[in-house]
Amino acid sequence: MSDPTYTPPKVWTWDKESGGRFASINRPIAGPTHEKELPVGKHPFQLYSLGTPNGVKVTIMFEELLAAGHAGAEYDAWLINIGEGEQFSSGFVAVNPNSKIPALMDHSTTPPTRIFESGAMLIYLAEKFGAFLPTENPQRAETLSWLMWQMGSAPFLGGGFGHFYAYAPEKYEYPINRYAMEVKRQLDVLDRQLKDNEYIAGADYTIADMAIWPWYGALVTGAVYDAGEFLQVQDYKNVIRWMKQVGARPAVERGKMVNRTFGKPESQLRERHDASDFDTRTQDKLEAQS
Repeated sequence: MSDPTYTPPKVWTWDKESGGRFASINRPIAGPTHEKELPVGKHPFQLYSLGTPNGVKVTIMFEELLAAGHAGAEYDAWLINIGEGEQFSSGFVAVNPNSKIPALMDHSTTPPTRIFESGAMLIYLAEKFGAFLPTENPQRAETLSWLMWQMGSAPFLGGGFGHFYAYAPEKYEYPINRYAMEVKRQLDVLDRQLKDNEYIAGADYTIADMAIWPWYGALVTGAVYDAGEFLQVQDYKNVIRWMKQVGARPAVERGKMVNRTFGKPESQLRERHDASDFDTRTQDKLEAQS
């Protein structure tokens, strides 16, 4: 039996929620829904985020910078509950007019600098600290090309495949097949690149790895969408090798804990305001104190 067909009206109108897991926060207009200022901590960088793949990119970058000795990269990471619509507060919209996590303020500049879009944050931080982004071509161009590949490809993985396979209120064959084909093509692109390269952009670990790993590493481990068997991810052996190699980095292990609200309590550091928080303020320890 074929999927039911839909005849679009002449003019689209927003008259009901679209359904699915995130229906309550989807709307066709921008701007704030309520007045609320964002908190500001003690560090130069103030990150407002959630431990989704896009948020994890940036917390990995901060933890890698700190591990490399860049003390000026200290940051406060504040939790933004997107399910409750906190990304639509006046304070958040002032930092990110697109109302998507993450949002970042650099208070080491006068006036403070806002940065939105996770790829822009990785470039900004790499250039500010001179780390994880080659300064000479062709290595620089290769790194930026793969970073932009991730920014363009992940919406097909998340908003396309992930939505229709895992989150939509009903499952339909056409969109699932369409996006499954594209995601497998993307995995093949990565697998071929990683066959002859230790890291995504070549011999060195860069912001391209930090951007791609939270999405595609999570996919092949089953951490998102629970679609490993469906997509036969075990066939992408070079991606799996790289996923394990990057995931074993201590800074990556820390970065993926920040602003995390799911999984084992010991893996969740819902807010990060000091390096010691990893030892003292994970969710298991906070729950034991309450």
